[in-house]
Amino acid sequence: MAELPFVDTHFHLHDMKHPKLRYGWLEPDAVHGFLPDTDPLKSQHYFIKDYIAEIRFANVPKAVHVQAAVNTPDPVDETEWLQAFADKTGYPQAIVAECHLARPDAAQVLDRHLKYPNVRGIRNFGEGRYLIDKAWRRGFAELGPRSLVSCIDTRVELAGDILDLARAFPETQMCIDHCAVPMRRDPASFRQWRAAMDVMAAAPNVWMKISGLGMGDPMWTVDSIRPYVLGSIEAFGPDRVVFGTNWPVDRMFSSYPDVINAYAEIISGFPHQERAAMFSGNAEKLFRI
Repeated sequence: MAELPFVDTHFHLHDMKHPKLRYGWLEPDAVHGFLPDTDPLKSQHYFIKDYIAEIRFANVPKAVHVQAAVNTPDPVDETEWLQAFADKTGYPQAIVAECHLARPDAAQVLDRHLKYPNVRGIRNFGEGRYLIDKAWRRGFAELGPRSLVSCIDTRVELAGDILDLARAFPETQMCIDHCAVPMRRDPASFRQWRAAMDVMAAAPNVWMKISGLGMGDPMWTVDSIRPYVLGSIEAFGPDRVVFGTNWPVDRMFSSYPDVINAYAEIISGFPHQERAAMFSGNAEKLFRI
């Protein structure tokens, strides 16, 4: 068991038999955008009981579910499904839901999500430079007044757009998923990634989520992910990073305790107060749990 309580800020559930929910990325013939093989994930379901079984000995008192359903006609259906788990088991303590921010009904969808008490944020995938799209930003403008965190799946090439968005909406807290997904791990790519961290960190309302590092490094070790963990902390400081596991996606690359223990080893040289903040306090503050 981890010495410090760990708040997992990124995990997913799914139910391929659900009558309303769709998971396009988990369909039998689906090809993932950047992962070469996701067949090990394509089970009929991964419910909260399955997740709780994996975290049972890992000292995880709280967890944040991040939108997993894709191609679902009404994204509020996923929130309703997740809230039922939370009402029964206590997990997840926070829900990051989906809302298509460029659509005219974005504000109405956000308000429907907020009828469920555990909703704390929104994630909305986009293509190209969607972060500067006027229609998308009109929807994004609705997040701040509702105290909703924007969890953004982005890449280092869009670091400038992240900074511009954050400065345009300083009241909206933004959390970048998976260290901006560094898929290439050669020295030149690391230097590009590290520079992008500094660009995004220049806005005080941008946070970095250290998670999903196995996706670009399937045979990862503590030493191989160390530069990305420490680089994130160097850029954002111990007060603006949170940790997540990306479970069950990163289960393809390790066990659940392996991930938390690796994080704990990498940050072991920081003062206790900073380690506690990075492992739990920051997440509790950002997601209000």
